[in-house]
Amino acid sequence: MDVKIWTYIIVGITFAIYIGIAIWTRAGSTKEFYVAGGGVSPLANGMATAADWMSAASFISMAGIISFAGYDGAVYLMGWTGGYVLLALLLAPYLRKFGKFTVPDFIGDRYYSKTARSVAVFCALIVSFTYVAGQMRGVGVVFSRFLEVEINTGVIIGMVIVLFYAVLGGMKGITYTQVAQYCVLIFAFMVPAIFISIQMTGNPIPQLGMGSTVAGGDVYLLDKLNGLSTELGFAEYTDGSKSMIDVLAITLALMVGTAGLPHVIVRFFTVKNVKDARKSAGLALVFIVILYTTAPAVSVFARTNLIETVSNKNYADMPQWFKNWEKTGLLIYNDKNADGKIQYVKGDAFVLKDGKPQKDQPNAESANELYIDNDIMVLANPEIAKLPNWVIALVAAGALAAALSTAAGLLLVISAAVSHDLIKKMVNPNISEKGELWTARISAAVAVVIAGYFGINPPGFVAAVVALAFGLAAASFFPAIILGIFHKKMNKEGAVAGMVVGMALMLYYMAKFKLGWIGEMPDKSEWWFGISPEGFGTVAMIANFIVALVVSKFTPAPPQEVQDIVENIRIPSGAAEAGAVH
Repeated sequence: MDVKIWTYIIVGITFAIYIGIAIWTRAGSTKEFYVAGGGVSPLANGMATAADWMSAASFISMAGIISFAGYDGAVYLMGWTGGYVLLALLLAPYLRKFGKFTVPDFIGDRYYSKTARSVAVFCALIVSFTYVAGQMRGVGVVFSRFLEVEINTGVIIGMVIVLFYAVLGGMKGITYTQVAQYCVLIFAFMVPAIFISIQMTGNPIPQLGMGSTVAGGDVYLLDKLNGLSTELGFAEYTDGSKSMIDVLAITLALMVGTAGLPHVIVRFFTVKNVKDARKSAGLALVFIVILYTTAPAVSVFARTNLIETVSNKNYADMPQWFKNWEKTGLLIYNDKNADGKIQYVKGDAFVLKDGKPQKDQPNAESANELYIDNDIMVLANPEIAKLPNWVIALVAAGALAAALSTAAGLLLVISAAVSHDLIKKMVNPNISEKGELWTARISAAVAVVIAGYFGINPPGFVAAVVALAFGLAAASFFPAIILGIFHKKMNKEGAVAGMVVGMALMLYYMAKFKLGWIGEMPDKSEWWFGISPEGFGTVAMIANFIVALVVSKFTPAPPQEVQDIVENIRIPSGAAEAGAVH
């Protein structure tokens, strides 16, 4: 059977499972809608957290970035993994003890202010919409290639599916759907990686295969890739080109941004108690590590196979996968010197407009004739390696599972921010349970439509969009959460001022240096402190901390009861009993 039929079968089966779970677990109360009734097992929650956290950026884009950026791509691995550890160990247990399952709810109560709650709702919506745009884009990319539809049509199909189970089941439906999605995505990522590792190095473990010698030779795979890269004018794969300050800034922005992401924090409220929250956090880390340690290996395999397949080869002899990806517009070839061979060398093959190649405008200043989108590397990898069609279809199902699981979690945050934090807590405190549930569902439906629009018109490739979302979370939420837990004298004036300044700085920098909304898009040489938009969240976060601390010094301290609550949540449960025994 061809790839298309296999894709229809495997994707159809997985979608049927997701929809079946949504119907089986549909929410009947707001508690079930927001936190799955609070009775999820640590194992199920660990899997769901891993699926929620490993988005389309982790599955589709991360290995693609590492494939093209080499050593520089490690910032995503370090930042996201470090961020998860920071969240699981430092923040989640305290927030769980405080008992507020949305970030705006925590900030509103901790800072005893409707203004603080409103600012937090605004930040949650901005972060979540930016993040969900990347997921919808990922869904569109998969559908466009494997079901041969327009990217935009693919985004709409994804919208309909996610709308169904997110709106119907709420967190309860999402949690058990995400358990199924984790199983699909990890299987889909590992099977081709193991196949290709055996094929290229004879080693069945991809993590070890990356550092092994090429099958039938004595040259190490990384040395071979370094040689191929330098021959084509690229930097050595294992060398980095980013400045150390930018690497540090991006890593830190991704770390603290991860720790402040509202859709992951909510996860720790779906279990019965703090102990189960810690247990599920540890399990999730194990589940995440499986993919994250494999991604660098996948990127090395993909890059080596790609260069060997296309470089200086006749265009007429290109395999079918090349032609299929050309149809999507994510791979573009223009024979500048009319010799019929593909010149794949350093440089932009086409004129870029807003970071996107203009296929009818070849770049005359570069000899490069081939544009390859970062986002196709993982998806095309099994095809490049000539793996069986069912494996190719499995990867498509895995990518969809990764994108949809995160999109659903984010949509829930958006609907909770509107129905619970805005309407229930501020606009109409007397709203009935049923009314709040319907408001949450309508909010999720509207959010899906907006998310779809951003998926059709994204501000960059999947991982870049996601990185910006992390920057926004770092700039706004992280200082307010950290200071709210560990600094009992932090008051509402300081927190609000910090969040407003941090968010405003980040949005301005994004608009100017990433989106080109403020005048002409400036050159990299004009970046502040030499820091890219993906890393600027670190600068905005530092500004947030400074403003918050300075303002709090010159304004009244929080009420005593708030200080007592902060004191209480900082003491681990069971500490008092242990201290009483002499």
